[in-house]
Amino acid sequence: MQNPESQWFGRKSVSPQEKTKLVLDVFDSVASRYDIMNDLMSLGIHRLWKDTLIRKIRPTPALKFLDVAGGTGDIAFRIAKAAGTTENITISDINAHMLEVGKGRAIDHGFISGFTWVEANAEKLPFKDNSFDVYTISFGLRNVTHIDVALREAYRVLKPGGRFYCLEFGHLDSDVLQKAYDLYSFTIIPKMGELVTHDRDSYQYLVESIRAFPQREDLCKRLKGAGFDFAKATPLSLGIVNIHEAWKY
Repeated sequence: MQNPESQWFGRKSVSPQEKTKLVLDVFDSVASRYDIMNDLMSLGIHRLWKDTLIRKIRPTPALKFLDVAGGTGDIAFRIAKAAGTTENITISDINAHMLEVGKGRAIDHGFISGFTWVEANAEKLPFKDNSFDVYTISFGLRNVTHIDVALREAYRVLKPGGRFYCLEFGHLDSDVLQKAYDLYSFTIIPKMGELVTHDRDSYQYLVESIRAFPQREDLCKRLKGAGFDFAKATPLSLGIVNIHEAWKY
């Protein structure tokens, strides 16, 4: 079955249309404090994960980049610093509030111009076929309603020879460590969200969405099913997150 996640919002059964709206509502609620919560939830380690992703990409000024679900600009800013330019970097997000946060953060980081900001759904990107050299999506794929549709869109907009990168939470290989991680996730993170953003429910959903995300081997199969010729996953921090890579030959 393709897109099994389309009927689940965390642990609740919903229609695909309801899921898209509910996810939009979540990120409307948390947009202004999203990065603060990322620091708190991961103890700042998310920065190291993102830096590892950039080292794998090896950005250069000649490449065209698309960062999907990248509204706050975290990945795009790192790409720009590594490439030495803000040109040829497009940031798309389905949530307008997240994009506004990102535009403000860009100025705070000293990026006055160069980025292209586009409000768009990962399942229906407003770009021509074969447009980009590198597609990135960081901690966003699990929130997409139809994951397989989004993967096919990623394949479509990448040029031949283009590369796909997804940084996303995963499942630990150790059952003992997974139970400890679950205990932390389900007891601490929603309370943290309530204290920092006054929104417990959104962070309850985000924790549940991590558990519903495909195992790394399954996502590699789905990438190949979307047309990619090669796919692999690299676990980080014992599998708490994975970097998924795929190539369009």
